[in-house]
This record gives sequence, C-alpha cells and structure tokens, in this order.
Amino acid sequence: MKPSVLCAVLGAALLLASCNKQEDVAAPPPFALTEDAMGRYCGMNVLEHPGPKGQIILQQVPEAIWFSSARDTLAFTMLPEEPRDIAAIYVSDMGKAPNWEEPGAENWIDAKTAFFVIGSSRRGGMGTEEAVPFSSEADARAFAGTHGGRVVRFEEMPHDYILGSGAEASPEDAGAADETTGTDGQDHG
Repeated sequence: MKPSVLCAVLGAALLLASCNKQEDVAAPPPFALTEDAMGRYCGMNVLEHPGPKGQIILQQVPEAIWFSSARDTLAFTMLPEEPRDIAAIYVSDMGKAPNWEEPGAENWIDAKTAFFVIGSSRRGGMGTEEAVPFSSEADARAFAGTHGGRVVRFEEMPHDYILGSGAEASPEDAGAADETTGTDGQDHG
C-alpha cells in the first residue's frame, strides 16, 4: 500500500473514531444534595420539602440546577423555554431513600433509566402529585402496591401529568400519606 493511501486511511479512521467518542461522552456525575440547593421554580431550599428531588446539569454550566421534586425536574425537560443542552438528568432513587422526608443526598439515578410511579397518594415538593423514581422496577411496583399509582418510564411520561394538574391521580389517592411512613411502607418515625 502506498504511504499516501495509508495516511489517508489512517486519517479517516482517526476522524471517525473521534466523532464516535464525541457521541459517547460520559454524563457528568451528580452533585451531592446540600443545604445550599435552591429550587429552580420555587426559589426555596430544596431540603425543606419531602419526597424525591432532582438535578439537571447543562453542558456548559458546571453546577447543578436543583428541583424540589422529581416532577419539576421532568417539567424542565418538557418546557420549550428551558435550555436544551442537557448533559445529565438525575432524580432521587426512592428505593434507597432513608424515608419520604429524607430522600438522600447521594442516591441519584439517571432519570432516563428510572421507573416512575405516577398517580400515587404520596405528595412531593410543594404538596403536589409526584413522579416517584426508582432504579428497580420491583421497588417501583411495591411502592405502587402500597401507595397506588402506576409505573411508567421516562419516555412514557404523560406530559399532562407533569405539566398539568396531575389529572391521572385518582380521587381516592388525593389524601396525604402518613408522614412517618417511608417509601417502602414501613414505619420510620
């Protein structure tokens, strides 16, 4: 093979390899939840609210945008006025949460791989319906068995549930759950 042809082939291979690496860029790791986290939409300290939390990391911003609920986190991805350059979306894994009041500081999961329970009796962030995330489908189904609702994936999430009034919640699920009961239905209080 001639040296010029060999160089061209190697150059093309390197170019293709670099293009593939750009597509496979790893998501930035999640940030630990601290007392400094302020909710994007409520402007309040995220830790002042029960239930799952969320964070979104943009490609050009080296810090998390915090949300008082997983539902607010998902709303950010659906609202046309929000940035589209999302590098990572993380939500609390409620299967690993100490309890509903303390969803955990470092038990984050990629929202795109989570199993969400919608329409349950549990209320999140600002007392509204929640999309309760779990890394395990079995944990999500167990939660739904205890608190009502149904299990959906990120790509199946109904926009009306997230952006609307949570219309999928049934009337019998509208009451607040016992504050001392954890996500697993066990008494943690």
